[in-house]
Amino acid sequence: MSVTDNKKAQEGGLGETVKVIVQALLLALVVRTLLFQPFNIPSGSMMNTLLIGDYLFVSKYSYGYSRYSFPFGLAPFSGRIWSAEPERGDVVVFKLPSDNSTDYIKRVIGLPGDEIQMIDGALHINGTPVKRERISDFVEKDSFGVSQPVARFRETLPNGVSYDTLDLNARGFGDNTKVFKVPAGHYFMMGDNRDNSSDSRVESSVGYVPFENLVGRAEVIFFSVSDGQPAWMFWQWPWTVRWDRMFTPL
Repeated sequence: MSVTDNKKAQEGGLGETVKVIVQALLLALVVRTLLFQPFNIPSGSMMNTLLIGDYLFVSKYSYGYSRYSFPFGLAPFSGRIWSAEPERGDVVVFKLPSDNSTDYIKRVIGLPGDEIQMIDGALHINGTPVKRERISDFVEKDSFGVSQPVARFRETLPNGVSYDTLDLNARGFGDNTKVFKVPAGHYFMMGDNRDNSSDSRVESSVGYVPFENLVGRAEVIFFSVSDGQPAWMFWQWPWTVRWDRMFTPL
């Protein structure tokens, strides 16, 4: 083989490599934009359903697509296409209405037209208290490794969806509220960690969430590391990974 032929072969090999990389990146972009997007949990507002250090997949197609489904909000259309409304109890990622850029994850509690109120820590929907059962405490550890029990309740919504909520304080800031009337085209979101969640009860920062702001539905926890441990330190995984949370459906 001549020097020229060898050079052409090298250039051809480099071209194929670049082509494969570009195709892989485009495929990843399509999957992330239209199908599934990974998110990680940075706060404890959804404990104990979601813990700090959980990594989960969110289905982008569940509620259709809006401009917030696309990177940087760049969409060739307005409104929402192929839309499907969320169900009460869904765990949803949405764009914060006050800035339309920050991602939040909460549970859908109120649908358009609903009246939502908290009375002495108990959730009421359209004037009826939601079934709430005291179950075993959730035990968490503080920064010093000291175990702290937290009161835990099993809440069951009118459509039968059940999940755990935490009650850090018997007289928390959101345990008694006014009646919230959910406007048309909006949803009322709440965190499962009721005394440690900035959600629709806080009108100045979250409030009612427009349908257009929904990014997708949380589907499954695919990875989880202990609170405060970096996920990229793979050599520590045998001790830091929460193996029992892997592939937990939501």
